[in-house]
Amino acid sequence: MSSHSDFIFTLFTNRAELAAAADTAGIDRIGVDLESIGKQARQGHLNTWISDHQEHDLPALRPAIRHGKLFARCNPVHPGLQDELDRLLAAGVEVIMLPYFQSASEAERFIRLLDGRATPVLLLETAAAATDIQNICQLDGINEIHIGLNDLHLSLGWPSHFHLLVSDLLQHLSDRILNAGMRLGIGGLGRAGDNNLPIPADLVCAQLPRLGATASLISRAFFRGNQIVDLKTEIPKLRQQLGDFKRQPGSIKQQYRSQLQARLEKRPK
Repeated sequence: MSSHSDFIFTLFTNRAELAAAADTAGIDRIGVDLESIGKQARQGHLNTWISDHQEHDLPALRPAIRHGKLFARCNPVHPGLQDELDRLLAAGVEVIMLPYFQSASEAERFIRLLDGRATPVLLLETAAAATDIQNICQLDGINEIHIGLNDLHLSLGWPSHFHLLVSDLLQHLSDRILNAGMRLGIGGLGRAGDNNLPIPADLVCAQLPRLGATASLISRAFFRGNQIVDLKTEIPKLRQQLGDFKRQPGSIKQQYRSQLQARLEKRPK
């Protein structure tokens, strides 16, 4: 498997002041979530965040990011994807994530349209794409696949994204991606030590090193309750925690998985 740099964090924001603070704190990718096609229909009934970001937010973000990379999640494959990608590139976007693709052929179309002009990231979050993982991992021009837990668990009809996180299916997908020499991203993370959530943030964090992930989103739970968060303190703490979990022996990593499974079994149906 090819070597990769340190763990990559991505933050969605359209606020220049937060982008600047995130950049100073060492968040690697910062930018907008532009996905709108089909998102409300899939997740409108859930307590999940649906972005109101717009392309015109990008010019204010670009000068705020001095060390990281300007990022955007585009729309799924649609007739206007080429024009959308061209506009994002013209705005200076350096990393673009494709959501909700169904097959290797859709992913290949995205990669071809992007044509090496920015770093492509595939967001695997459909049951159809999970079934096609072998072909997806054989595509040229892609070095990173991120598994989106919210939409994938919905596509599969599973109870929650936490059930997916401890599943044999996620282990299988992770192994396929890593064995293809790609960077693996998974879900989103809250703050280290924030264990007042229904599922403790640390227990979720422990699953990513177990699966071999080296990328994740900064989740909405990181800022829960509109608390003031010192990113310069919290991001290094989260990196340290990930490193600590990574250094644990395999038997301990599996204990974290078992602990999360036990909590899920106790939750109300």
